[in-house]
Amino acid sequence: MPRRTATLLASTLMLIALLCAGVLIPVPYSEMSPGPTVNTLGDHEGQPVLRISGRKTYPTNGHLNMTTVRVTGPDYSMNLLEAVYGWLDPDSAVVPHKTLYPEGQTAEQADQENAEEFSQSQESAKVAALKQLHIPVATQTVVASVLKGKPADGLLHAGDVIKAVDGTPVKAKDDVTKLVTRHEPGEKVVFTVIPAKSAAAAEKKGQRPESGRKDITVPTVKADGGRALVGIQAGVDHIFPFSIDVKLADVGGPSAGLMFALGIVDKLSPQSLTGGKFIAGTGTIDDQGKVGPIGGISMKTVGARAKGAQYFLTPKDNCASAAKDTPEGLTLVKVDTIGDAVQALKKISSGHTEGLPSCSISH
Repeated sequence: MPRRTATLLASTLMLIALLCAGVLIPVPYSEMSPGPTVNTLGDHEGQPVLRISGRKTYPTNGHLNMTTVRVTGPDYSMNLLEAVYGWLDPDSAVVPHKTLYPEGQTAEQADQENAEEFSQSQESAKVAALKQLHIPVATQTVVASVLKGKPADGLLHAGDVIKAVDGTPVKAKDDVTKLVTRHEPGEKVVFTVIPAKSAAAAEKKGQRPESGRKDITVPTVKADGGRALVGIQAGVDHIFPFSIDVKLADVGGPSAGLMFALGIVDKLSPQSLTGGKFIAGTGTIDDQGKVGPIGGISMKTVGARAKGAQYFLTPKDNCASAAKDTPEGLTLVKVDTIGDAVQALKKISSGHTEGLPSCSISH
């Protein structure tokens, strides 16, 4: 066989071997890419994203889009060729698998965690929006969770409203621990509660649950440190003065909190927040309206600009990262609170954008 032909054949076989290896060899990486972006002021799959009833709402225009990142699942095994392709694609990011998923986490566990974070972000978005509008939001102490196999298991249930412990009214969730630990292990505690179903029915009507109280006696056991334990985690539930529903399927995590909150503020405000402009953004939000950082910021700015966004509300702690590779035509607006975001939107809607706080690269 001529040397040239032999060399060509060997090179071809080597290339085939490398391609096969690239397909067969798994690598410990996951891929992130721009995901869907949805207008919180509009409809998604035929339903309003935000539905408010029991309170006057106002027409809206423009866009307040929440943004997402599409990621490979926890059980997906990426091969070497896919990783290389992802590294070469400017609109995606290949990161270590453990960056997105803790070791040993299953797809079901990841979905559950994302769903819980999404639900909590909706709750905080409602609270932050109403506080921004100076609309009072009442709170109550509830059973957040019950530890399996502990004395309260089967007696108290998640969602039960705790009105009193041993006849002493409960005004804050920390009161529950203080009142229970007054007991010695083995003694019994009397909880005055309104069952979760009765509480939920009242909340749907925008009412504070008061009827259907029950006294439930729960024994205690000895916990670490010797204190008395019944096996519940107390939490805080909010009672909204009217109904606010968020409908958005196949989305998880907490990062849409800011945009949900702004959508609620816009629908409850006589003046349009957007002025017809296309504004997108991201960021977690807490009950006090504080905006927190998120992951995958560069993927979200790319996705937003591709859909036509002109401005992007960016959490302060994500600014430096986002500013490194800002899509052309997109203005990054730095926000730290919902109040910051509302003020920025007012400037954008009026066209007076000279003083907008912008993102810059840290040195």
